[in-house]
Order: sequence, then structure tokens, then C-alpha cells
Amino acid sequence: MTAGVQIQDATGAATAKAVARARESLLARRHRDGYWSAELTADSTLESDYVLLQLWLYPPEGEVWNPATRAQVDRAVQSILSRQLPDGGFNIYPRGPSELSASVKAYFALKLGGIPATDPRMVRARELILRKGGLQSANSYVKINLSLFGLYPREHTPSIPPELILAGNLIYHMSAWTRAIVLPLAVVHASDPRRPVPAGFDLRELAAPGVSFALAAGPGRGPFLLADRALKLWEKYGSRRMRRLAVERCKEWIVAHTRHSEGLAAVYPAMQYTVMALDVLGYPPNHPEVQEARRQFNALMVDDGRRFFLQPCFSPVWDTAITAYALGESGDGAALERTADWLISKECRRKGDWAVNRPGVEPSGWYFEFANEHYPDIDDTAMVLLALGHAQPGDPVRKRQTVDRAVAWLVAMQSKDGGWAAFDADNDWKFLEKVPFADHNAMLDPSCPDITGRVLEALRAHGVPEQHQAVQRGVRYLINHQEDGGSWFGRWGVNYIYGTFQALRGLRAAGESTREAHMLRGGEWLRSVQNADGGWGESCESYDLGTYVNAPSTASQTAWAILGLLASGDDDSMSLQAGVDHLVRTQNAAGGWDEDRATGTGFPRVFYLTYHLYRDTFPLLALASYLRYRNQTRGELA
Repeated sequence: MTAGVQIQDATGAATAKAVARARESLLARRHRDGYWSAELTADSTLESDYVLLQLWLYPPEGEVWNPATRAQVDRAVQSILSRQLPDGGFNIYPRGPSELSASVKAYFALKLGGIPATDPRMVRARELILRKGGLQSANSYVKINLSLFGLYPREHTPSIPPELILAGNLIYHMSAWTRAIVLPLAVVHASDPRRPVPAGFDLRELAAPGVSFALAAGPGRGPFLLADRALKLWEKYGSRRMRRLAVERCKEWIVAHTRHSEGLAAVYPAMQYTVMALDVLGYPPNHPEVQEARRQFNALMVDDGRRFFLQPCFSPVWDTAITAYALGESGDGAALERTADWLISKECRRKGDWAVNRPGVEPSGWYFEFANEHYPDIDDTAMVLLALGHAQPGDPVRKRQTVDRAVAWLVAMQSKDGGWAAFDADNDWKFLEKVPFADHNAMLDPSCPDITGRVLEALRAHGVPEQHQAVQRGVRYLINHQEDGGSWFGRWGVNYIYGTFQALRGLRAAGESTREAHMLRGGEWLRSVQNADGGWGESCESYDLGTYVNAPSTASQTAWAILGLLASGDDDSMSLQAGVDHLVRTQNAAGGWDEDRATGTGFPRVFYLTYHLYRDTFPLLALASYLRYRNQTRGELA
């Protein structure tokens, strides 16, 4: 008995066995409090920025660092070096090509960490950087960070004025993660620091000859470049009183947003800049705010003697919701009482930044991390609701009340275009993408097909009718955003496979017939990109090219494709069977799957994530769903 059905043939029996082993593996990894929290990893830029922060906190006096800090920097240097590519550069996703900004950051950290510029590894890195346009072609955040130490001309970095906070709700038209980065960085920028570096240290060898250091022009950027020049004049000649007021408001905002959270926005860059901002604001090292900010930041570090890296954040709510949903779909809902209790305890009951655009809405929703009450996440909320459809808590009345609030919150967070975004509604002022510091490719938080599909699935799972206006608007959004080839763009997972599976599941849950053209085209597109081994894989390069780019099969992407095919109405094609066989065949001895590629997306074209539970949770969900669909179709009884 598996997934509530009997299996009558060899293929079904093998699939059922794989499901049982996957369930056992996941349940063995559950924390005693009922949650799952796996490692979340990214690229070498986090370790490079860690070295930069140590230079900020411990400026050179004779020796650059005390022995304890020196030891940590050495660990970071070795971690960075272990990821250097043969051409000398550093990538931003596993098996990806060298990327300029990541390579500049790594070179800076390695040189600061004591690797001589004459070292062959540094020579290769430098040659790669120069071939890609040199220091002048790095992104704005690299330049801003280096300018804090006089290593890049301050006059050629984008201005980030703290007065932004005085401009009404302007900061709330930036994405949640951008405002959490920009405000502490604006405080640092306003202090115009020139932090010391070791004697004789510079990066002049990275400057490409004959290339200007000035901010690059581009389509639509002219007015913003003029504004940047005006801001630089303001920094010199503007009202000191207004500047002091702006810095004070930023400070108040930052401190308030560290409450009920594991650091500002509970995410690495904002937490790093918070440490720096408190420093320039004059907080002494022993001040409780400083000690807590540093403690939260250092908690992101993994140093087990064998490995050293920093996580971009923690992901327990997300990991737990996906795992619980997969286990529930496999028939293990009865084992999830502690998990349901833990999830319900994490519901947001305070108004966060989202309430600026939705002021009359009762707070609810779930965040991504252990604590981040200012930023409940629409995607997490939908995933938790799906999990709670299976996981029964000790107090069913409390669950019903929690679910009702969360459903109402999701409906209220729908944007005007009918879709849903990650943290805010109607966060789509396109012109902000042209500001000089917007090259992290995440200035906005617009609606996206993957989250919209999951929200539709969650709403329908909790009784919101197909005829409900929110459901119908969500369906229209997805139909209107289908790509010409039949796929959907995936903002938070790589990429078109992820977007397509989520869109199809949302549409199917919303009652769309599998005979509709958009459903048929979505399924056909998934079949058309299947690999010869029966699995599916997609490269992060698809974001760069704006089209699907094939890659070797991964467990998570294969699972997504299977789930998408099932939602499209395909429960017996050769493609589907080959995908299921691929997952069954590649399951490892521990009951999980191996995966060495990033399939999560932070900022497209800039920052990617490896979720270390995706490789196990989504295959379980796919195989369990396959058994359920298959046996429903064949009329087999539990």
C-alpha cells in the first residue's frame, strides 16, 4: 500500500518502493520540533563579501587581522580558491561559465587574504577579468563596495541617497529585498567612508586600459544619469539638516526591521550592510544592537572543519512546507502533527511592509526563514497552505482559523494584473529598473507565473471556488503569459520547466480542461525538451538568452516536468513513463537523489541558489502524484 493505492505491476511496484524509501529518508531528517531545514548554498561571492566585511570591521594595524579573524579569512580564502575554474574565473552557478563580478570579488578577497598577485591562480583570474572588460565592467554593487575602501572612484559609483526614505512611499515601490539592502547601504554611503586597506594594497591591475570608469549609459538611463549627477552635487552642497533627518529615519527603519526577525530581512546582503551601517552611525562594538546584528550574520556561516561557506539565509519554513506536502501526497499525512503545529506557530500576525499597499488587510502568511515577520512570502504561504491540507495539528480549530486568515491574505495580495508576486502587490514601476544601482536585476517584484500557479493551487485546495473572481483573474493571467512555444517563465526556479509545471498545476486546480489549447501546448512543450535519458534538465543560462537552454537531467527538474505533464492531463505517455523510470533508476542508496546543479533562482542572471532538499522532496511529490493519477485513471482501489 502506497499513496493510498494498490500497485499491480512491476513498474508500479518499483515506483511504490521508491516512494517508501524517499519517505523514510525524509522523515529521518526531521528535527524533533517537527521542521526540516536543509543547507541553502550559492556561489563564492558570499565568502568574498565576508572577507570584505572583515576588512571593514578590523582595519589593518600592523598585521591586518588578529589571529582569530585571520584564521576565518584563511578559511574563506581556501573556500573561494576551491571553486576557481580552469580559466581563472569564478561562476555564479555550478558548472556555469566564469562571471565578471564574481571574479572581481574573488580576486579582491584572495589578494586581501594574502595570495600574491604573482601567484599563477591570481594571474589567470586577472587575465580573465581583463578579457571581460576589467573592473570598470563589474556591477554597481561591486563598485560601491570597493569604493568604501578607496579601491574604486567614488564619483563613478551610483549615488544611494538616504533621502529616499523621505520621498513618500518610494522605497515601497522597490522590491522588498532591494529596500532592505538600499537603506542600510544609503546610511553607509552618506558617511562617505574611506576605510583603510593594508599598505600598498590596490586593484589597479584589474583596470582595463582605455575604458572609462564613468557610469555606463544605456537605453532609458539618460534621465537617471543626470539625476545621479544632481545627487552628487546634493551630497556636496545640499541641506545638512535634511541629510541628518534622512539618516535618522533610515536608522529608525533599520532598527525597527530587525525586530521579530533574524537580522534585517533575514538575508545576507541586508544583514551585512546593517552591521556596517550601525558602525558608521556610531554604535560601539559592545552595543546590544551591534552584537545581535553580528550574531545573526555569523549564524549564516557553516564551518564544520571540512567545509567553510556562508548561506544567503535559512529556509526552514519553505523546506518544511514542501516536504510536508510531498509526504502528505504520498499518504503520510498522519505522521505530520508536530510539523503542522510548528508551521502554524510561524504564521505572521504583525503587519509588515506589504501593508503599505494593502493597509486594511488582516496580517497572515508565512515567511521563508525561522523569523522574518516584516516579510511574509506569498509563495511560502501558498506552499504552507498546501502542506496543511495534509498535515493535521493538535488543535484543528486553530488550524481552521489560521487557514482562513491565510487564504484571505493571499486573495488580498493579488496584483491588478491578476497574478501574484513574492512579497508585495503591484510592485511594478518599470522605470525604476533604469536607476544606476538596479543592475542586480531585482529592483522590482512583479507578478510571475510560477507563484501565480502555486497560489491558485493553494486557494482551490482550501475551498475557494473556481468561479471566485481571484481564481478567474489568476487563470487569465496565466493564459496571457504563456510563451509562444507553450512554456511559462519561472522566476524562482530554473526556469521554463519550473514555470511551466507551476502554471499547469494552477490551471488544472482552477478547473481548466486538459483539452484546452494552453494545457495541451504546455504538456507538449515539456515532452519536447525531455533528455534522452528520460529526465529533464535546464541551465541557468536560459535566463541570459531568454529561451530554454538544455542541461543534463536533474532530479528536481525531472520531478517538475512529471508534475507538469500530469497536470496537463498526460498520465500514460512514453515521455511520462520514461521520466518516472529515470527517477526510480537514479534514486540513491539513502533513499534520496544526487544533484550537482543549481535549480533555484535568487536574481535571474545574477544570483542562483541550490536548495539541498529539492532533489529529494520534489521527486517524492512527483512519484507519489504519478501513482495517484495513474491509479485513478485505471480505476484501481485503495
